[in-house]
Amino acid sequence: MTENNVAGLPAGDEKYYTLGAEVHDTKANTDVPIEKIWPDRQFNAKLVNPANRRKMTVIVVGTGLAGGAAAASLGEAGYHVENFCYQDSPRRAHSIAAQGGINAAKDYKNDNDSVYRLFYDTVKGGDYRARETNVYRLADVSSNIIDQCVAVGVPFAREYGGLLDNRSFGGVQVQRTFYAKGQTGQQLLIGVYQSLSRQVAAGTVHMHSRHEMLELIVKDGHARGIVTRDMVTGKIESWTADAVVIASGGYGNVFFLSTNAMGCNTTATWRAHRKGAYFANPCYTQIHPTCIPVHGENQSKLTLMSESLRNDGRIWVPKRAEDADKDPRQIPEADRDYYLERIYPSFGNLVPRDIASRQAKNMCDEGRGVGPAIKEIGPDGKERMVRRGVYLDFSDAIERLGKRGVAAKYGNLFDMYKQITAEDPYETPMRIYPAVHYTMGGLWVDYDLESSIPGLYVAGEANFSDHGANRLGASALMQGLSDGYFVLPNTMNDYLAGNHEGKLPDDDPAVVEAVASVKDRVNKLLAVKGERTVDSFHKELGQIMWEYCGMARSEEGLKTAIDKIRVLRDEFWKNVKVTGVNEDLNQTLERAGRVADFLELGELMCIDAMHRRESCGGHFRVESQTPEGEALRDDKDFLYVAAWEFTGDGQKPELHKEPLVYKAIELKQRSYK
Repeated sequence: MTENNVAGLPAGDEKYYTLGAEVHDTKANTDVPIEKIWPDRQFNAKLVNPANRRKMTVIVVGTGLAGGAAAASLGEAGYHVENFCYQDSPRRAHSIAAQGGINAAKDYKNDNDSVYRLFYDTVKGGDYRARETNVYRLADVSSNIIDQCVAVGVPFAREYGGLLDNRSFGGVQVQRTFYAKGQTGQQLLIGVYQSLSRQVAAGTVHMHSRHEMLELIVKDGHARGIVTRDMVTGKIESWTADAVVIASGGYGNVFFLSTNAMGCNTTATWRAHRKGAYFANPCYTQIHPTCIPVHGENQSKLTLMSESLRNDGRIWVPKRAEDADKDPRQIPEADRDYYLERIYPSFGNLVPRDIASRQAKNMCDEGRGVGPAIKEIGPDGKERMVRRGVYLDFSDAIERLGKRGVAAKYGNLFDMYKQITAEDPYETPMRIYPAVHYTMGGLWVDYDLESSIPGLYVAGEANFSDHGANRLGASALMQGLSDGYFVLPNTMNDYLAGNHEGKLPDDDPAVVEAVASVKDRVNKLLAVKGERTVDSFHKELGQIMWEYCGMARSEEGLKTAIDKIRVLRDEFWKNVKVTGVNEDLNQTLERAGRVADFLELGELMCIDAMHRRESCGGHFRVESQTPEGEALRDDKDFLYVAAWEFTGDGQKPELHKEPLVYKAIELKQRSYK
């Protein structure tokens, strides 16, 4: 770690962070054309003899698309795999909740798609803040992902003649999204689970459900294992191996209200960060435009409605604020503002998620939002009543396709909406509003998906590598399966070929230290015996994050948020109420540990958002926008990945910049008009 370097920091920033040395990805050979980088890396990576793989152990944390696919692939390759998840079954990983589809450049629709176009759309969609080498590889292997999924029995939608069907998604002008009605994530996860179960039965993968990773074991600078807590018995134990893979998902639940499953958390990645793994671009969070709006103060979860609905649904609000409380069926066509079609005629309702979300907020801020008024805290800190919703209307689609045609494409989504809202979307337009959904930030990784800690690999949403400042819809499933099925099995061998010392003994100092730190932390949480519930702290943190680090951020607001989070974190450790004991199923204890980590991550997110004085993708700084209100990038000063290093409790984080170099794509101001 370098010493505090105030030189080069904007005035006042030295209060929040220090500047360290640049970091670079050295694994991708950028001297060859971009389409040859992945084959070059595969050829030059060291190999492990199949007979030697049986002597090596790899730990995989997570059983979603990335983790499950990695465990299955590594097990089939011959490695011994220890696979962990906190759910009672690998099939409950949050990947199951994805609805709309998975992208691949197969060009089945003959509408001029290609690997390069998928690559270009993904980099552009991420507002030119992704590493282009990783993104090109993702586009390149995308077709293999579909073939793999079909081979394991994923029931993708098909056309009348039997060919796989495609539909459109936001941010692109071609049809490249493969889907299984509105439950694509579920079907893909079942496919992964079948592959995983085959390896469990073969004895190459050992499954540990209801085990939560609470610490990373690092010895001589290398990741060598993890510490887990058995969530049923409370047993704390260590597991060591030759390498570790973290595929534990994103950190959207830092906002309390999100589309994530209630159990989604940042503990695995944050514990690794505290042990030396850089955390990249934490401020890059995605707000999904198509969610069921908040309906009350006691809500703890938001429900996603698939972006695929924007294929046939038209989004609008009343032109006049006084019509906001009218029955939408009584508002004539002339009095409706189809604002996305008006502002972005080339893409219409299929603009990327960040743009659709911001425009929905703009419409509601103008007083033209629809639905019941809800209470929120305004910028002045005072309560106000506002309508947070816009219409997603299928009346045109029903007239064109018929109710049966719409039901064939979206029936389960319509049923879900009706069950939650008691409104029939076949008769009345859906009401939607943006909600926190995905996180583009995550642990920093190189081209091999290896973190700044040798031997620690990070896959799927847990890493930062492929989406830049905004993820295009249907690309999360693509990245998770790409990382698990095709990347890690071809890169981890390079590390394992030279690092295979086997398991560590229980009395190794690195193991003893890690186990002791977990026990101390658990005992500390149980010993506070305060008056406030864990959820009350989490909800207050979420309100701070949404207000100051949500859909729009400002320097003043972010500094306010940092101060508020620090005060809240201090109160948490003095006044949190954790009931029960460790040696039992204790969900309050589980949540307390996760919220404690969110309280640390939330501050880093705000520091990252404060230091990045530009707007890009999902990171919208109100000080940096075009006259039309669009995001205004600053490529001169911020064309880099922000990789943050943990320097100790109460210490300022250290910023390491990875310059972004574009050779295959020209930097442009993003436009969808």
